[in-house]
Amino acid sequence: MTELAHVVFYVRRLSPAVSFYTEIVGLTQVGNVFGGRAALLTGGRTHHELLLIEVGDAPAPPSGRRIGLYHVGWKVGESLADLRRVYEHIRARGYPIEGMADHTVSQSLYLSDPDGNEVELFVDDPGVDWRKSDAWMSDPVKPLKL
Repeated sequence: MTELAHVVFYVRRLSPAVSFYTEIVGLTQVGNVFGGRAALLTGGRTHHELLLIEVGDAPAPPSGRRIGLYHVGWKVGESLADLRRVYEHIRARGYPIEGMADHTVSQSLYLSDPDGNEVELFVDDPGVDWRKSDAWMSDPVKPLKL
């Protein structure tokens, strides 16, 4: 079996990045490494799903189409009601939501972390069984209405 274990981001400043991933995404910081220049965060599935390493000032990633990482998706619940709660949580903190999409198999919110990395927060649609049918793949992406 192969599964994605973790993602590592270089960040300008550790504190705002940790705040974003704990307060907005909902991860838990479980430790620091590299003399406090890096933080380990988890959603509870493993010892860490995200490692943030502070590197200081560096050019921002280019926006729009580019080669390299597009975004990282975090499953934040089991229902549209769960996603609605996340949406309200983000809005209550004044954090900008840059996009919302209904992918048929899942529903998603899109935002950027403090370093410009795109983050998708999503829930799977329990009415779509992606293991038994790939019919959803031909459906167009639709605007999400919460």
